[in-house]
Amino acid sequence: MPVLHLNEDEVRGLLTFEMAIEAVESGLRKMALEETVNIPRSRSQTDHAMLHVLPAAAKTLGVLGFKAYVTTKAGAKFHLTIFDGKTGEMLAIMQADYLGQVRTGAASAVATKHLSRKESSSIGIFGSGKQARAQLQAIAKVRTLTRAVVFSPNEERRKAFAAELSSVCGIEVVPADKPEEAARGLDIVCTATAAREPVLFGEWLSPGQHLNIIGSNYLAKAEIDIEVMKRANLITIDSKEQGRLEAGDFVAALDQGALEWIDVTEIGRIVAKRSTGRTSPEDITLFKSLGIGLEDIAVAMKVFQKAKEAGVGRWLDI
Repeated sequence: MPVLHLNEDEVRGLLTFEMAIEAVESGLRKMALEETVNIPRSRSQTDHAMLHVLPAAAKTLGVLGFKAYVTTKAGAKFHLTIFDGKTGEMLAIMQADYLGQVRTGAASAVATKHLSRKESSSIGIFGSGKQARAQLQAIAKVRTLTRAVVFSPNEERRKAFAAELSSVCGIEVVPADKPEEAARGLDIVCTATAAREPVLFGEWLSPGQHLNIIGSNYLAKAEIDIEVMKRANLITIDSKEQGRLEAGDFVAALDQGALEWIDVTEIGRIVAKRSTGRTSPEDITLFKSLGIGLEDIAVAMKVFQKAKEAGVGRWLDI
């Protein structure tokens, strides 16, 4: 049976943040309803490259598949393969760099939709790369933002980010001279950095904030200090199973007894109304995003369906 192949430009032309948010929200809900299987990321490496694989299956979405990517000193290359959930036929192979960025932004948007105060209108962003861009663009789809503040160590990059995203999102985006300016007094705070040491500190937080912590998926890396964990009234994650292997932001709090895994809620349970979310306007809520295969295949299925309807891509006889 022919398989649809989509390159990076074609995926970019098909995928919208609205599509991704809908797909990720549905996938996380189905995960909470035990209608999916999500396998934590596995890694294998040589002296020069590392392979990362994220498999998942969602019976009621009719899809199973995996994202695989290789990282080297030169960068990363991503692709995603999906199969029909009933027949097992391969449906599509697509490049997945942009898809991964958008699905990560969409996961934060879903968490923000369900955990942040509905009147939230200001946001702080730590980071000025591709993931930071996707965070702001996605969250702007679920909250009426009027102001964003961005901090990254490189002044030129944060100024360029502010100018670009002001135009893209149609809101005021301000580059911050000091990191705390991207946190103090803002309704939503997102960390999207490659930092190994904390960039966000608990002393900068204020009641009512919602935090999306998305940069680290290694136990040896953390974007937040232990005080952030102590101040959070509700701590959520996309996958607890994967978090035990990758949530470096939790390590210090777990080691010092400030956090137990029983206190962490999977965000899908809140989406599915199986667990309680924010209980007070004063609560500080936190979503730890690792990026899971289930999110990838849910978004990929949407892209595949839209590509077929639009006649985009090429059919390969594999």
